[in-house]
Amino acid sequence: MKVSYLNDDFFGRLETLALNLRADLSGFFGGKHLVKTYGQTVEFADYREYQLGDDIRRVDWNLYSRFEKFFIKLFTDERQMHVQVFLDCSASMGKADPNKAAYATAVAAAFGFLAVHNMDKLSIHLVKGDRAENPFGTIVGKTSFFKAIRTLEETEFTGDCDLSSAIVGCQEVGNKDGITIIVSDFFSDNDFKKAIDYLAFKKRQVLLVQVLDEEEADPTFDGRYQLTDSEAVDVSDPKNMRIRITRSALKAYAKALAEYNAEIREYCASRGADFITLNTTQAIERVLFGELLKVGILE
Repeated sequence: MKVSYLNDDFFGRLETLALNLRADLSGFFGGKHLVKTYGQTVEFADYREYQLGDDIRRVDWNLYSRFEKFFIKLFTDERQMHVQVFLDCSASMGKADPNKAAYATAVAAAFGFLAVHNMDKLSIHLVKGDRAENPFGTIVGKTSFFKAIRTLEETEFTGDCDLSSAIVGCQEVGNKDGITIIVSDFFSDNDFKKAIDYLAFKKRQVLLVQVLDEEEADPTFDGRYQLTDSEAVDVSDPKNMRIRITRSALKAYAKALAEYNAEIREYCASRGADFITLNTTQAIERVLFGELLKVGILE
C-alpha cells in the first residue's frame, strides 16, 4: 500500500516557518531575505555622505539644513534565494520500506514548500545513479509547486546512487545564491564528501538530512537471516550474505552507525554545513519544529 504524508493539513502547518539563510546572499531581486548590502526597498537602513555620481533624489535635505553637508539615505536590500533539494532515489531509500520513501519525499516536499511560500526559487533534483534529474524545472509559486509534488509522489526508488558525481555534475548549482538540501540515508560506497566540498566552494549553505527507518536506526533482529543488499544487481552479489545476528552484533552495528554519523557531522561542521538524522517513527512536524529550529535552518 502506497504511503503519503502530503496533504493540505501537512502543508498548512508549515506556513508559520521560513528557511533561515545564515550566509550573505547574492541571489535574485524580489525576495524576502534581507542582505548586508544596500538596495532599493522602502525600509530605511542608514545614511552616508554624498559622493559624486550618487542619485541626488536620495539627498536628505533636512540633514543638510542642520549640518550643511550632503547625506543620502540608504535602504535595505531583499533578495530571492535558490533552494535546491537533492533527493536520493536509490533502492535503499524505499525498496524494503515504502514508508521510508514516503517520509523522505515528504521531507523534500516540506523544504520545497517553505521555499515557494517565502517567494524563493526552487529546484528538486532526483539523484539516480550518477545523475541528478530535474523533471520539474525551476519552480516559482505554489501552483507550479503542487503540480510538481503530484509527480514527485510517483518517484520510484531503485538502483544505486552516487551523490558526489550527481551534484558536482549538476549544471544548475548556483554561486552564493541559497541553500542546498541533500535528503539521503548516506548508505553508499561513494564518497559524498566531494559533494559537500563542491557546494562549500560554490558558497552555498548546505544541510544534509539523513533519513533512517526504524530497523536501520534501532534493529531488533535476532537469529539467522539472509541479508540482501537492496541495491545489489543480483543474488550473487558478495554484499548479500547469510548471517547470525546476536546481541553483540547489534551492539557493534549501533556503535558503527554512531561513529559513521559522528564522522559525517564532524566533516559537515568543518565545511560550515549542517547534518541531522531523522527516524521515520518521528512525526515530521516535530522534526521541522524541533530539530531544524535547533540547528538554525528554520526560523
